[in-house]
Amino acid sequence: MPTSAAEPEPSPARNIYVFGITSFLNDTATEMAYWVLPAFLVSLGAGPAQLGLIEGVAESVASFAKLFSGYLTDRIDRRKPLVVGGYFVANAVKPLLALVTSWRHIFLIRFSDRLAKGVRGAPRDVMVAESVPKGRLGAAYGLIQSMDSAGAIAGPLIAFVLLSRHGMRTVFWVAAVPGALCVLVALFGIREKLHGKTTNSAQLEPPKRSVAQPDSAPLNAISPLGAAKLPRAFYFVLFAVTLFSLGNSSDMFLVMRAQSAGIPVALAPLLGLVFNLTYTLGSWPAGWFSDHFSRRGSSRKWIAAAGYLIFAAVYFVFGRAPSAMAIWIAMAVYGFYYALTQPVLKALVVEAVGDHGRGRALGIYFFVTSFATLAASLITGELWKYYGASVPFFFSAVLATISATLLVTKLAPD
Repeated sequence: MPTSAAEPEPSPARNIYVFGITSFLNDTATEMAYWVLPAFLVSLGAGPAQLGLIEGVAESVASFAKLFSGYLTDRIDRRKPLVVGGYFVANAVKPLLALVTSWRHIFLIRFSDRLAKGVRGAPRDVMVAESVPKGRLGAAYGLIQSMDSAGAIAGPLIAFVLLSRHGMRTVFWVAAVPGALCVLVALFGIREKLHGKTTNSAQLEPPKRSVAQPDSAPLNAISPLGAAKLPRAFYFVLFAVTLFSLGNSSDMFLVMRAQSAGIPVALAPLLGLVFNLTYTLGSWPAGWFSDHFSRRGSSRKWIAAAGYLIFAAVYFVFGRAPSAMAIWIAMAVYGFYYALTQPVLKALVVEAVGDHGRGRALGIYFFVTSFATLAASLITGELWKYYGASVPFFFSAVLATISATLLVTKLAPD
């Protein structure tokens, strides 16, 4: 039976735009603090090892939250409370950075922020998938990603202006304004497509096997969790992305490397600006292109692989750090890596599974890749500490190249 608290049926355009505005405001708040944080950590006596611990543990807790929320998303009728709650907690803790006196306080704040992000990620992306036809998934994710990265342009610009007149703690206080607006837009703007309550038997019924997937029978067995296992195409993408993620440490290491190469702390927010300009300009076209030129998912893999190769080139340049100008150029090019991978990989995951497994697939995808990011940040911090700044960047470049090759070795789905 349909739930009695039904909201108006969402307009696809309205929901996508509201999600985009919410992402814009949230990322404005996040990026105001993000690009200042490495220098702030240094001012508190911390270094690369502490940064690796903070970012690694923060991403690991996010990974567990993503797994849980993804599993939960497929089993609840209302996903909006998870999304709104995640935005609320994340933006409530950010201004507390202005009060910290130790890197351990930053650890707790980043822990809470990433936990909240993990909780809202899968339900939000499933709500997006439910708002548009499958043929527009890439464009929808790409548009939201463009709005997200547009906020990541506004955030560093605001931080840069504030730093020219005030200290770093002022930046953290001001970040509360777009954060509060983000929560209000999510609360009053998002409209959920509500489903009738389903029985457990309906939820746990394995998807019917397609004639076009004759060799996937073993993978459609019931898993220990009581749900049908996901198809091989999903796990193949997951393996390649996980290997890549082992070298994809926090972007804060790029900022720290730029500072060691001679770029002043006051210009750190501008690094975020040049990176997010290309990210914003490239995300929607990359998603649109993957929708219109995708034949059974093949072109999406080629697009994502191209993004990984761009990542490898950027990290190679950061490893050598031949000049400050090279760092600026590499940071601008780095935005294309995000544009070519973030929306496209989400679309690949959603396409690879049935309608009733989207939340679980996204949860597993986010969990595994985020957990690999824990290892990546810890590995980068330790390699930097014992072998110097260049080695961890070269290591990441090699893993990205291998992952790009893996993505395109099998172009046909199950």
